[in-house]
Amino acid sequence: MSVPYDVWRQYLVPQHGLSRFAGLLANSKRPKLKNHLIRYFLSRYHVDMSEAQIEDPYAYKSFNDFFTRKLKEDARPISENPQHLISPADSTLYQFGRIEEDTLLRAKNHAYVLSSLLGRKDDLSQTFSNGHYYCFYLAPYNYHRVHMPCTGNLLKMRYIPGRLFSVNQSTAEHVEHIFARNERVVAFFEGECGKFVVILVGAMLVGNIHTSWMGKVAPGNDGQMKEVDYKPNAVKIARGQEVGHFAMGSTAIVLFEKHIKSLETLKNNQSILMGESIATF
Repeated sequence: MSVPYDVWRQYLVPQHGLSRFAGLLANSKRPKLKNHLIRYFLSRYHVDMSEAQIEDPYAYKSFNDFFTRKLKEDARPISENPQHLISPADSTLYQFGRIEEDTLLRAKNHAYVLSSLLGRKDDLSQTFSNGHYYCFYLAPYNYHRVHMPCTGNLLKMRYIPGRLFSVNQSTAEHVEHIFARNERVVAFFEGECGKFVVILVGAMLVGNIHTSWMGKVAPGNDGQMKEVDYKPNAVKIARGQEVGHFAMGSTAIVLFEKHIKSLETLKNNQSILMGESIATF
């Protein structure tokens, strides 16, 4: 199977250096530069600014502020059924299904091992064996904040360093184990729906991953995985509240235990909005 040009060239470019440079441009507060970037983005992606809390695109201090803009409170209605799990983001539901023992996310000729996606094999990772997974791809034109699919208390956060391949569908199908190779933040929760995980996967040109409880999650100088345990009830986030956001487009993966049930109307590669139902528990 031939690899598309836009995929194999990602092996050649300095992924982290290019992403840091893009981050500097995106965070620039120089009016001419940030307005030029915003103007180009609007012309290419036709963003509906009527949904944003600040409707004037040029009122934002930087391109990143515009890109991670917040929406009006009524822009994304949350499912009123308390036993419904909701989509955490405006996105394409790239793939969902059962975790078969410890295998999930099958793409072309490869599949993911649960422990590699979560960074290590431990009691928490074993909890999700035979559970369910949902993979959401946030395209550049999507709203870029990720929200809670279920009310929960934060148990642990794990930062895992890695590569920064693009996470569009073509790259995901041709770069083996891309989500387990890219930089990511793994947040373990426990709530009314049981234990669940929200994974924020970094990608090419993603300057930073931010969480609602820590802000910018910065890698350590040693480039090693780092982990933070949280006291019971120290961080509780309600269903529909923000988990974090990407400085550019990327992917969010959510894992649940085995006692939930996906809605029968759900399909792979369907467009979905934050707050829409995906499963029941």
